[in-house]
Amino acid sequence: MFYVYVLRCKDGSLYTGYTNDAEKRLKMHNDGKASKYTRSRLPVRMIAKWPFSRKSDAMKYEIMFKSLARKEKMEEISKL
Repeated sequence: MFYVYVLRCKDGSLYTGYTNDAEKRLKMHNDGKASKYTRSRLPVRMIAKWPFSRKSDAMKYEIMFKSLARKEKMEEISKL
């Protein structure tokens, strides 16, 4: 399985990514080892994740999600 996930950073900003192990990736973010963006905005917490059986589908969804305005992102998250 692959997951598209959304993190809420300490400053209230959102970070979106994809992975095949969401819990491990969250730990990496909070350990400051996953991305430069989240490293300076710790702690982060996962507020959404969507499962996909194919990596390509997860990547396509991530790109689509990142293109949304914040309000639209929050609407997508609220559908979970």
